[in-house]
Amino acid sequence: MLSETAVSVLLLAAGIVALYAGAELLVAGAGRLALGIGLRAATVGVTVIAFATTAPELFVATIGALDVSTDIGLGAVLGSNIANVGLVLGIAALIRPLSVSETVMKRHVPFMVFAALLLVAFGANGRIGRLEGAIFLLVLAGFTAYLLYYVNADPMPVDETPEAGDGIERRDLALVGGGLIALVIGSRWLVAGGTDLLLELGFSELFVGLTVLALGTSLPELAASAVGAVRGETGFAIGNVVGSNIYNVLAVLGIVALITPIEIAPSTLRFELPILVAFTVVLVAMMGYGRRLSRLDGAVLLVGYAGFLYLLVP
Repeated sequence: MLSETAVSVLLLAAGIVALYAGAELLVAGAGRLALGIGLRAATVGVTVIAFATTAPELFVATIGALDVSTDIGLGAVLGSNIANVGLVLGIAALIRPLSVSETVMKRHVPFMVFAALLLVAFGANGRIGRLEGAIFLLVLAGFTAYLLYYVNADPMPVDETPEAGDGIERRDLALVGGGLIALVIGSRWLVAGGTDLLLELGFSELFVGLTVLALGTSLPELAASAVGAVRGETGFAIGNVVGSNIYNVLAVLGIVALITPIEIAPSTLRFELPILVAFTVVLVAMMGYGRRLSRLDGAVLLVGYAGFLYLLVP
């Protein structure tokens, strides 16, 4: 008979695989649906794909908050956003220097910075309540409306417009449905396996969220950005991470806070939140210099992320 530790490891591994598969299915289905109704490919990358790759964080944070504690959800979001910058963009930039489009720099990056600062401001008193959660979601609605305004103001060129019959298809709906099911199952397995394993070893729930769950839920962003870099679609890698970091804070923490208020420990206010802001500021500075992330920038981000993980270990 398998030991409890072996069962936890199997659940953890199965959860990561299910999350990755679910996110891939959701990305494929949602992307095709969005293109089918006439959204630009670039807009799909920053919105639909970014939101789809945020789905693991949403499911893990929500299920973790309901089944374990809000520390799981908060840790998963903070850890995932830091991993998106340090690990995902670090690896992608090492593969190939990443260009930063004018659109992403002017329209999306300010919202990423604003979301991070809003999180710090709301969490300064040690608690993110239902009111703050509602404000997060209102800001997200404003961000979405802002993007849709520019989609309408800047229509898709004729050569990018989907042809008749390329709209919503049952196959795409099936991909989205299958992806959502896999995400629900994978989230439960990842939370259960990762939590049991690390708690058995004496680690805190916040540490579980910041490390295992954050890395597990960042796999879709890592895969999407790395593949984009390999294929030369470097702008997509940047847009995917920027959009994902926006949705992680505004959508995930907004929804979790509406379900149950999030308590923030003083140690988190002193360490993890400032680290998130520091990574965000450094990323913006790197992107603003020459409108690209070089391989050197990627190496710096990776070293910074490794240092963050080292400092987390008790």
